[in-house]
Amino acid sequence: MFSIQKGINLSHWLSQVFGWSPRPQFITQQDILFIKQAGFDHVRLPVDEEQLWYEDFTKKTEAFADMHHCIQWCISSGLRVVVDMHILRSHHFNNANNEGAMTLWENPKEQDHMMEIWRILSAELKHYSEDMLAYEFMNEPVAPKHHYWNELVARGHSVLRELEPTRTLIFGPNLWQIPKFFESFEIPRGDSNIILSFHTYDPLPFTHYKAPWMPLGSYTGPVVYPGTTVPDKFLQDFVDANGNSLIAKIAAENRVFTKESMLGVIAPALEFAKKTGLRLYCNEFGCLPTVTRSQRLQYYTDLIDVLQSHNIAYAAWDYKGDFGIRQWDKQSFANGEIDNELVGVLVN
Repeated sequence: MFSIQKGINLSHWLSQVFGWSPRPQFITQQDILFIKQAGFDHVRLPVDEEQLWYEDFTKKTEAFADMHHCIQWCISSGLRVVVDMHILRSHHFNNANNEGAMTLWENPKEQDHMMEIWRILSAELKHYSEDMLAYEFMNEPVAPKHHYWNELVARGHSVLRELEPTRTLIFGPNLWQIPKFFESFEIPRGDSNIILSFHTYDPLPFTHYKAPWMPLGSYTGPVVYPGTTVPDKFLQDFVDANGNSLIAKIAAENRVFTKESMLGVIAPALEFAKKTGLRLYCNEFGCLPTVTRSQRLQYYTDLIDVLQSHNIAYAAWDYKGDFGIRQWDKQSFANGEIDNELVGVLVN
């Protein structure tokens, strides 16, 4: 049985590669050993189509070799692995911010292509123990209608079950795997070897404070956790100085947020899991270090407590990245300091 509790995402290595480092230096066997020794029991390994295949759909042999090496390092150290199809050439979860294409839903050939991607991945990976490796069909679907995603899930499930009848498969709801959209999600029935996944970055003005890729990134006033994320006085000062262009976006995300609010956010996932009898997995969450240190650690502490209290497995975003537990020098290509306090919270 593929059993997981606490993990970390290996971001920006075979997915969303921003040129931070040569791949052989960014994730090594020593990184995997550290993750295991720190107390994590699995990694989520995001992979992108463009990292594994050229545009003519021939394999990038070095990238496939790196993927296999990482999986082998993990298994030999006792870490389980979730292989996550993170970004397709036809689907980028952040397309609304002009990152990547979004043609998957309108082009049946792209959907056929996605099935072929999984046929190839299965052929590459099926020899790994089902106790140690699971597949996440696709990260953060953003379909214009929920039934488009439900139909693709049904098709992907059918294809993968023909290839690997008992491999653990991971699926989440449409629209970035946000828990509230479980109410519109349909999962193939009669398959107990499915894990339900969701992501949470609530409240965004806090967890993504000053993030340059977010519409709210230009707000530099104070943020608070727990409490009203953006205090009314500072929100009004920001509007007075900048006009009303962002007021609606900030106001939509701005509310009193506490540990109890976290439970409210994930409640639809708990309800869906109870109805289906399937396990839950929060495989992305995180808070940037741009907020006050004490509040950041309190946020993680409260969220981990909520997840563990409800027997929800999790994988934090991320190992070496903007949210990371380990610093990375992008000039010298060398590891930096480890945030041992944050690691302690994550592994509890």
